[in-house]
Amino acid sequence: MLIQILTLFPQMFTGVLESSILKRAQEQNLVKFELINFRDFATDKHHMVDDTPYGGGSGMVLKPEPIFRALQYAHQQNRQQTERGKAKVILLTPQGKVFKQEIARELATAEGLIMICGHYEGFDERIRSWVDLELSIGDYVLTGGEPAAMVVSDAVVRLIPGVLGSSESAQHDSFSEYLLDFPQYTRPVEFEGMRVPDILLSGHHAMIEAWRREQALIRTAKRRPDLLENAPMSEEDLKILKAIGELNNG
Repeated sequence: MLIQILTLFPQMFTGVLESSILKRAQEQNLVKFELINFRDFATDKHHMVDDTPYGGGSGMVLKPEPIFRALQYAHQQNRQQTERGKAKVILLTPQGKVFKQEIARELATAEGLIMICGHYEGFDERIRSWVDLELSIGDYVLTGGEPAAMVVSDAVVRLIPGVLGSSESAQHDSFSEYLLDFPQYTRPVEFEGMRVPDILLSGHHAMIEAWRREQALIRTAKRRPDLLENAPMSEEDLKILKAIGELNNG
């Protein structure tokens, strides 16, 4: 997969793209990143990418021309480096759809991604006509779209087959089935008076899996009950949730 990021601050991505999972995915040739400074596509002598808004108001607005030219370049590069040459263009904006795990799964199957990082007070509305998807990573305001692009990149890349050491790792992550992850433990068995649950030391894999499922349900019901509306449930899951509800109401 080719991920291209249109940004005014490519230096912000240096540590993120050269560390951990994202670095390993690039070394394995499973993903390639290209940072595109759309200031380079401004044609005036001062390389201006923003201007005052029509109608008045505070702040500056990103101009359409540099981003349009940068997108043309990105699409050309994508056609040269990928099989189908069709990348999905994403605008990172507080007005976008909230980014969730199911969106990450969908994007992980794309031929390529082009993400536009906004700045200043917003962008010329005409930029939206070149975008396939608008995404927000939460109900808060960032200085620019760069941190959001990092979040989306990390969440998507780890779902690409072969990136994680085990194909099961992503399947058991929080939100993979609309459930939070179950509690995890490692050595030592006991620390500061806190002991690893005996079930995890039993070696009985079926019982361990049942315990983990129960704990994931309990944790989700307590911390993010809204997720349960979309979670696939077995009869046993429903019994556990009913017991949790009775316990809480009692």
